Amino acid sequence: MSGKKVFLLGNHALAKGAIAAGCNFVTGYPITPASEVLEQISLEFLNYPDRVYIQMEDEIASIAALIGASWAGAKTMTATSGPGFSLMQENLSYAYMTETPLVIAVLQRSGPSTGQATLPGQQEFYQARFGAHGDYEAIVFSPWSVQEMFDLAIKSFNTSEELRHPVILLADGEIGHMRENMVLPDPEEIKIVNRRRPKTVPYPPFQPDEDYIPPMPLFGEGHNLLITGSSHDSNGFRNADPELHRKNLERMKKKVQTRIDQLTDYHSELDPRGDAEIILISFGAAARPTYHAVRKLREEGIKTDFLRLRTLWPFNDKVIGSFLEGKTHAFVVEMNQGKLVREIERVGNKYGVKSVLVGKIGGVVHTSKEIIQKVHSELKKAD
Repeated sequence: MSGKKVFLLGNHALAKGAIAAGCNFVTGYPITPASEVLEQISLEFLNYPDRVYIQMEDEIASIAALIGASWAGAKTMTATSGPGFSLMQENLSYAYMTETPLVIAVLQRSGPSTGQATLPGQQEFYQARFGAHGDYEAIVFSPWSVQEMFDLAIKSFNTSEELRHPVILLADGEIGHMRENMVLPDPEEIKIVNRRRPKTVPYPPFQPDEDYIPPMPLFGEGHNLLITGSSHDSNGFRNADPELHRKNLERMKKKVQTRIDQLTDYHSELDPRGDAEIILISFGAAARPTYHAVRKLREEGIKTDFLRLRTLWPFNDKVIGSFLEGKTHAFVVEMNQGKLVREIERVGNKYGVKSVLVGKIGGVVHTSKEIIQKVHSELKKAD
């Protein structure tokens, strides 16, 4: 990748990634550790007369404004943390039901409630998937570096636009407040995806193509749009018919699930000696000391594979299973009391793999020494 090498704060990299992806409407309410995303965008938007940043009265208004702006043609985003994300859930459910493209960047901090407001955590793993009400499919990406804050911001927008679907960029305060070298690519190197538009006017707002994705008409273009979070037909009219509702929800599920391999993103490194019996699995900031622990364990002679998830949801059982097969232990490193480990255990049980939580709370990232000690302790029990 060619481009400009810079030394950036993670939250600023996320802001620049959103701008590079074409984001032109941002709302938000200040909240640690996400505030720098909004601050940076508000400053950079001064250089773009056609882009708008609004500080809203709260997080409920923030996501409501995103939905409206998206239906007017904008590429929209907000940034928040756990408490603010909680307030957004009702309207996020509305966005799923109305198939509204938007991006929510969540910089996780240690909870519950206000918790440790300035310290990182990874406790929204399940909130990002199941926080809203009803049946829906969530798309959630997770960065582990400043570079990936930029790259996955672009991927979040492209995915949201392509699938006409909300996307969550689930980072954590550690990555958001970290400074690292990264490369800002040349604009011509960045792939930008825009939502599919209807070829005729008027066009029904929920009439899908054969790939389950409806082209998106916009307000102000003569489409006579009716958008509702109630069960609706392809024209947007309320219709509570059970069969219609079932077909609509199943189509929206297929829109994501038929693309699960396309959406799945991970970083893996298998032990070069092959036939590793254990694997360390992690995501986000916790994956950094995990990776170092893997290298140290290999130096000790323990064959160890490494897997880092960049896509948290949809959860690809097939891919995860391919890494678990043949292993005796899967050590799952995360900054909570056990969330990803439940999914690994669910899949690992099919292969006879023992899933072991290496959890840590308190707003402090693991050390590689702590991870190695847990591995040794568990392997000693197995002898």
